[in-house]
Amino acid sequence: MNETTEQEQFSVDLRQHPRVRVPAPFVCSLSRLGLAKWLGRGADGIGVVFDVSMKGAKVMSEAGIQRGDRLSVSLSLPNQVSPMTVEQATVRWENDHVYGLEFVDLSAVAEMRLRKFITISTKPAS
Repeated sequence: MNETTEQEQFSVDLRQHPRVRVPAPFVCSLSRLGLAKWLGRGADGIGVVFDVSMKGAKVMSEAGIQRGDRLSVSLSLPNQVSPMTVEQATVRWENDHVYGLEFVDLSAVAEMRLRKFITISTKPAS
């Protein structure tokens, strides 16, 4: 018997930019921006990206970040020579060391690299 909760039954994804679940999680580094960085609240750290979209990512990390923190994020996208930098991201949600990041400031070059990665990752296998 298939039991689902009310929340699961009525869950609707309202994202403008669909998430792409990456076939193999990849590494990112996180660095706080603004006052939190200078107050020394926790250390910067690394994380693992589980899915990504043009506007954000789902990341697991022990970095001690919190909802509302502003970060610079360096994504080591698979099959790309160097990491891609998101100048500013905001932590929108957190759940047991898993965080939803919203990309706030993405350079034109970073946007192009991310779009290329998403396009390649969503192509059906030939």
